[in-house]
Amino acid sequence: MNYILNIETATKNCSVAIASDGVTIICKEIAEQGYSHAEKLHLFIEEVISDAAISFSDLKAIAVSQGPGSYTGLRIGVSAAKGLSYALQIPLIAVDTLESLAMQVVAKDGLIIPMIDARRMEVYSAIFNSNKEKIREVQAQIIYEDSFADISEKVYFIGDSNEKVKLSLTKSNFVFLDNHVYPSANEMSEISFKKYIEKDFVDVAYFEPYYLKDFMFAK
Repeated sequence: MNYILNIETATKNCSVAIASDGVTIICKEIAEQGYSHAEKLHLFIEEVISDAAISFSDLKAIAVSQGPGSYTGLRIGVSAAKGLSYALQIPLIAVDTLESLAMQVVAKDGLIIPMIDARRMEVYSAIFNSNKEKIREVQAQIIYEDSFADISEKVYFIGDSNEKVKLSLTKSNFVFLDNHVYPSANEMSEISFKKYIEKDFVDVAYFEPYYLKDFMFAK
């Protein structure tokens, strides 16, 4: 069996999963306002390894959410993933955060727009078709009333910014899924396994998170 450890820390959700051949065996996660990633991540890693009844030596690869998302969250997750990959001498896999978020949507038609909350009315977004194929790359965008107005087919919005953007995005073909949905390691499993089979790995020494925007210290 091909066991992969998936790590997701790009948002408030600290999430870790063990998958076998692309199917999640166990997932542990917690979404807290105070970002408890530094305290929870390594504990969750040890717990999922134990609960899956495997050892670290059974792992074939480490997968980590590459962003976009929280600067601090991404740094914590990527640092842990790189450390494990180096220590265990196994490949490191980078997973698009918005792609894994889109994987939570079940749709037979239309488009999927996953969003991650940024400051004020800004979001990180991408556009996928119903087959989860990306048709517009990741962008940092400010949401206005006419955002996505050129899309006539049904659009499914998912992510932690739904509550704030739905006040502006009012077209009848817009569907907002549950509020406060975060990316999860659970949906990374299928993506990371496909990348593993295709040997789509990143260099442990040089890989950096995809911040999309330069980090700015609060004044």
